[in-house]
Order: sequence, then structure tokens, then C-alpha cells
Amino acid sequence: MVWEAFTQYTYPVKYEEYVTKASAEFDVPEPLIYAVIQTESGFDPEARSEVGARGLMQITEETFEWLRTKEDFGSSTTTFADLDEPSVAIAYGTYFLQMLLDEFDGDVTTALSAYHAGRGSVHSWLEQAKYSENGRTLDEIPMDDTAYYVQKVERAMGVYEKRLSDRENENENLRRLRTNFERFVEAYVVPIMDSLFEKLKK
Repeated sequence: MVWEAFTQYTYPVKYEEYVTKASAEFDVPEPLIYAVIQTESGFDPEARSEVGARGLMQITEETFEWLRTKEDFGSSTTTFADLDEPSVAIAYGTYFLQMLLDEFDGDVTTALSAYHAGRGSVHSWLEQAKYSENGRTLDEIPMDDTAYYVQKVERAMGVYEKRLSDRENENENLRRLRTNFERFVEAYVVPIMDSLFEKLKK
């Protein structure tokens, strides 16, 4: 039970309505969406990065404006500041993931590398045989921080795949128990863990 509480704290399942909707609309697996949110922002909807990325999935203003040029997505009235809204952030982030997966033949590693380091960097790596044998997907990631990022997201994906699979397979009694347990963790365990980590940072 302690491990389950820690897993729920570290890999929470939040904003389910928006994640489910975006997953269905853009055909991106839910575990991947959750994993990117967990890695990028830790589920903080008002997260900011050093380079000015914002929201749950940490979209930069440059990427946001580029996505807005796509005729089949978004609204002309949506602003960069709207990425603080979970529904908007998840929609834009998932759409971006879909575009990258399409661009890189569905290869998650290469798509995540582009999400982190930029499409231009990844295309330059793909042109080098030491990083890509086929010129379409990466065999090796030359930037350490991007390699570490991809590793973190893929590890989180594995956790979320199991969590979501367990949810699908549980019966009604287990579902009620799990729901009550998650509420207990959210109400009592999460504040304690947050306080502990804040003290460790000092």
C-alpha cells in the first residue's frame, strides 16, 4: 500500500477527461500523454520553464504559434496564455505529439527527441549515419539532456501503461476501493509528501 501511494503521488492520473478526449481525437496513446505531462510539468498547470514554455505539456510560444498556423486545429482566439488551462494545454501538446509521431514514422523515441530538442536538431541528427542508420529514426541521441528526457518519459509510459491497464481490468468492487484509496492519498498523503520534499529542497 505504501508503494501504491508513492506511485500515485509520483505518477498521478489527473485531467482524465481532457487526456481521454485528446487521445481519441489525435490517436495518441493515453500513457504517452500522461508521461509527457508528468515529465514536463509534474501536473502543474501553471508550470514555466527557463525558455518560457508554459502549461502542463510545456509548449513554447514559438511552437504554439506554429501550431496555430495549421488550418485543421485550434481557434484563432486562443492565446499563448491560454496554455495555463489544462484543456488547452493537453489539446495543443497532444496535437504536437501526433504531428511528431506522424513525421517520424510513429517512432516514440525520435518523436520525443524532437519534442524536447526541436525538429531541426533531430533532422540534423538523422542525416548523420552514426546516429541514424535509416535516416528516419534515431538509433542514438547525441544530446545527454535529451537522451535523459526521453528515458524519463519512456519509463513513465511504462508505469502509466500498467496503471491504466489495471484500471480497465478491475471489477466494480475493486474500482470503488481504488477510487477511495486515491481520494485518501490526494487528501492526506500528497500534502505530507509535498511538505517533505519542500523541506528537502531547503
